[in-house]
Amino acid sequence: MPRIYLSPPDISAADHASVDAVLSSNWVAPVGPHLNMFESEVASIAGVDHAVALNSGTAALHLALILLGVGAGDSVICPTLTFAASANPIRYLGANPVFVDSEEASWNIDPARLEQALQKEANIKAVIVVHLYGQCAEMDKIIELCERYNVPIIEDAAEALGASYKGCPAGSFGALSFFSFNGNKIITTSGGGMLLSNSEAWIEQARYLATQAREPVQHYEHKAVGYNYRMSNVLAGLGSSQLSDLPRRIKVKKTHYEAYSVALNSLDGVSMMPISESCQNNYWLSCFTIDPSQSGVTRDMILNALSTAGIEARPVWKPLHLQPVFADCQVYGGDCSQRIFDQGICLPSGSNLSDEERGEVIDIIRSCFAIN
Repeated sequence: MPRIYLSPPDISAADHASVDAVLSSNWVAPVGPHLNMFESEVASIAGVDHAVALNSGTAALHLALILLGVGAGDSVICPTLTFAASANPIRYLGANPVFVDSEEASWNIDPARLEQALQKEANIKAVIVVHLYGQCAEMDKIIELCERYNVPIIEDAAEALGASYKGCPAGSFGALSFFSFNGNKIITTSGGGMLLSNSEAWIEQARYLATQAREPVQHYEHKAVGYNYRMSNVLAGLGSSQLSDLPRRIKVKKTHYEAYSVALNSLDGVSMMPISESCQNNYWLSCFTIDPSQSGVTRDMILNALSTAGIEARPVWKPLHLQPVFADCQVYGGDCSQRIFDQGICLPSGSNLSDEERGEVIDIIRSCFAIN
C-alpha cells in the first residue's frame, strides 16, 4: 500500500494550469500581477483591508513584531501549545517569550492564565494568539483582556485559513495577523505566508522591509536593514488557484473529523479534540487524546502501530516551555498543555485522503484496543 501522509499537498489540474499561465506570462520575478491578486483575495476572505504576501508565516510574524516595536528586553506573550515558529521570531529580536497554558475547551490559550501573565509581567509589547489546528481561540475574552491592559494582539492564524469565530473570519481580530501556506497547510504555495492588517501604513512598511528596504529611487539606496521576505509571483499563482478550492477542502476535512469521531469516540479513554460552539473550524488536522489509565493503550503504542502500517501520524505540538531552547522562559500553568502532548495524536487529514485510506487508519487504531 502507498504510504498515507498526515497532511500532504493537494495539487489539482487547475493548479498546474494556473502555474503554467504564470510561466507563460514570464512574470517569474518576485513581484507581479498574480501576487497582487493573491494578496487581495486573501485579505477579502479574512475581512481585512491590506495584505502583503511573504515567503513564510515566520517572516510575517517577524515583521509584525518589528512593526509593534518589539526589541531587546521586551516580553511577548505566546501560547505554549504551538509550533516553535510562533515563538522563534520573539528571540530574533532579543525579546523574551512568556508562555501561557491551554484551556480544555479548545486547546487554545487560556484567558484566565493570560490575565495572570498580563498582571504580573513587565514590558509586554504584544500577545500572540494562535488558532490551534484550525480552531479559533476564545477571542471575546482575549480581546477584552488585551484592551484592558493596552497590549496589541498578533493573530497567528497560520493553521486557520477559512475558520471563523462567532461569524468573524480568522485573521480579522488582531492588530496584525498572518497565515501560512506551507506544504502541509489547508492550501499551499509550497512555502509562503501573508501578513494582514487594517493599517495601510503598517502593511506598506512591512512590504518595504520585506524587499530589502530598498528606497524608491533609480539606484540601490538603503536607509534601513531589510529582509528578502517576499513571495514570488509564480507561487502566488498557485496560491490563488488553491484558494478557489478552499470551501471543498474544509468540507472534506470536516468529513474526516466526523468519521474519526464516530469510529473512535466509543473506545475507552479516547476523546477527539473538542470543537467550540463559538468557532467554525477549518478542521486542518483531526486530533484526539488517549488516556492510558482508562484503556491500557498509550499514545506511542498507537503511533508505532500506524507507522508500522505505513501511516504518518504525529504527537500534537510539544509545549514550548518544555523545549530545551526555551527552558529559561516564564510559563503560566502548563499542566493542560503537557497532558494534551502526552496523550495527543494528529491523524491523517489531507483533503486528498480517500475514504478507504481513512478506514485503514481507523482499523489500525481500533486493532490496538482489540489486543488489550
